[in-house]
Amino acid sequence: MNLNSIRLVTFDVTGTLLKLRTAPAQQYGEIGAMYGVVADDHILSRNFKEQWRRMNLEHPNFGLKTGLGWENWWKTVVRETFKSSKFRFDEGKLEKIACHLLEMYKTTACWQHAYGVPGILTYIRSKKIAMGVVSNFDPRLEAILMNTKLKHYFEFAINSYEAGVEKPDKKIFDLALDHARLPNLKPAECLHIGDRPVLDYHGAKNSGWNAFIVTDRDNKDLKEKHPEVDLAHCFGSAYQLHVNLLKKSGDKLPTPEQELN
Repeated sequence: MNLNSIRLVTFDVTGTLLKLRTAPAQQYGEIGAMYGVVADDHILSRNFKEQWRRMNLEHPNFGLKTGLGWENWWKTVVRETFKSSKFRFDEGKLEKIACHLLEMYKTTACWQHAYGVPGILTYIRSKKIAMGVVSNFDPRLEAILMNTKLKHYFEFAINSYEAGVEKPDKKIFDLALDHARLPNLKPAECLHIGDRPVLDYHGAKNSGWNAFIVTDRDNKDLKEKHPEVDLAHCFGSAYQLHVNLLKKSGDKLPTPEQELN
């Protein structure tokens, strides 16, 4: 498809617009060491994954409905990631580490643009198409978009915590229609771009939207696990998607070097 019939494009954040500079376990280990808390990165990696899964099950949407709240949600993940290792840690130090990480994850110390992102955003903007963000994220989203110099591209940014609903729920995509403030905007005139087949692709499709997946996952593996996904809608990077859109429209193709600027 091309963008001729599209009036609104929304993006997921983690893995789509932005990627982490280092794995969370490594980041946790480095900040922990600053406070005299030393732990093995491999243990931290295992623990982080376990705590992430547990907290999402027990306190979904960053603890919104259970009353935990997003800040305490993340502090619990940090504390338990360290405490589940074989070492014993001072609670006061763990609190300082958690607070440090909460602030640090707002900044470019942790986040960088995914490959090709500035290029595709500039291209879509040149087509006079409205853009927004729809992400399962906490209220730090606005600060992160600002600090990574992406906020000016978007008319709005919806985080699931403040919206009170997460992807793939249709309600969050309906909310995006309202936030766009485009007269008589229809779901069929909207496109969502993300990296998760269930949350992004199916969520958008089930809401009547168009959808693309940007992921470095192997297409064969993706098709086996999600046979209903159209591989023609899957791209290895934002740069590859940009090139595809340019070919469809007949516009001049960018060089990879231009995409890095």
